Amino acid sequence: MSKNVVVFDYGFGNVRSAERALARAGADVEITRDFDRAMNADGLLVPGVGAFSACMRGLTAARGEWIIGRRLAGGRPVMGICVGMQILFERGIEHGEETEGLDEWPGTVAPLKAPVVPHMGWNTVEAPEGSRLFAGLDPEARFYFVHSYAVHEWGLEVTNPKIRAPKVTWATHGERFVAAVENGALWATQFHPEKSGDAGAQLLTNWIGTL
Repeated sequence: MSKNVVVFDYGFGNVRSAERALARAGADVEITRDFDRAMNADGLLVPGVGAFSACMRGLTAARGEWIIGRRLAGGRPVMGICVGMQILFERGIEHGEETEGLDEWPGTVAPLKAPVVPHMGWNTVEAPEGSRLFAGLDPEARFYFVHSYAVHEWGLEVTNPKIRAPKVTWATHGERFVAAVENGALWATQFHPEKSGDAGAQLLTNWIGTL
């Protein structure tokens, strides 16, 4: 039986390309901002393009922060992509303006310091041992990035041995930054798996397999 995934349509994401990629990976996909459908889906995918502050305004207008919080409180899977990952952090700083994020993880989204910005194109990642998101993927697999901002430090430390520590994947463009996170029911990628060819398709298949 295929899993139902809702691509949350709050006005700031490549919802059609995400829909196609998820369908290719075997999911039953729906694009909607309907509260009940988003709450009851097996998986919720939160895309995001554009400015951090604009995405947060759009998400709040669509009650997205409430939906994400309620799903995670019940251990129901959520995956963020690109700015949809960035807004999961504590805050974002763009053009000197600071905007509060969802604060699911501590950390600040700040300008990427690199010779060429935006970071646009294919890049490898450093996935941790035991990653389920990158299971079966070649360590040299490349993923498609388009961003000018990133999280440069991971600040969530888990000291309770009964709680599984998050698995953090890194990439480098001028400096190291967080490329993906697996943290209980909440997973996210800075890159675009829906634009990353076969490697992205395998990654989405891995996520759908956990739903």
